[in-house]
Amino acid sequence: MILKEQEENKENRGSVEFQVVSFTNKIRRLTSHLELHKKDYLSQRGLRKILGKRQRLLAYLSKKNRVRYKELIGQLDIRERKTR
Repeated sequence: MILKEQEENKENRGSVEFQVVSFTNKIRRLTSHLELHKKDYLSQRGLRKILGKRQRLLAYLSKKNRVRYKELIGQLDIRERKTR
């Protein structure tokens, strides 16, 4: 799976794919935390910030390399962003 491949590849931490994978892990962890702690507004804000960062990185990747973008969202099970 891409998560293990990205984590094992230590020298490529600056790549867009690695950053999206790490943001996705943080998002999933924060989401499960917020299911238990509904009034943790600081964590909600952090989640929104991370979602925005991931969204910007995915937009960049979709412009630069559409094939890698499609593979990444397929492997991470992320919905494709609707265009305006």
